[in-house]
Amino acid sequence: MQKDIQSVKIAPLSIEDIDSVIKIEESAYGDHHWSRESFVGEISNELARYYALYTSDGVLAGYAGCWHILEEVHITTIAVSKEYRRRRFAEALLKRIIDDCYKEKIKYITLEVRVSNKPAINLYTKYGFSSFGTRKAYYQDNNEDALIMWTKNIFFDEFKNNYENVIAQLEGKIVVNE
Repeated sequence: MQKDIQSVKIAPLSIEDIDSVIKIEESAYGDHHWSRESFVGEISNELARYYALYTSDGVLAGYAGCWHILEEVHITTIAVSKEYRRRRFAEALLKRIIDDCYKEKIKYITLEVRVSNKPAINLYTKYGFSSFGTRKAYYQDNNEDALIMWTKNIFFDEFKNNYENVIAQLEGKIVVNE
């Protein structure tokens, strides 16, 4: 394996992971993070899928979650520990969610993102998400607006071709083990 290619593992989030997840939550979101009980509830929710991303050293460096509802996935969270950002870990987590959508024949993906979170907006745009409006004062900590983003049907050639191109770039930088 080339020296600049990182190796990570993505696995379903477990109860044992929640303490590490809460540390990332507190760092990323301050006083307005999800509670332990929220994550426990999400893990047991049959509509929800939550994933942990581990470094090659076994450190839980990020996580993501979403809800599968009929033909749609709603991404609820993607977060990476500050010391592991800018390594494409959020991108690897997003890829896992999209790949699961393909496996489960889910056509559309949606999410909300802070209007000030330019790195996340750029990532989602790169992966074929478009803005379809805002939710005013969506975030309770500062009343910031949320950008509502959606994909087109992920089975349409326009989305699939773009996805294949961005994944080829990602796979040259990171190897994901399941």
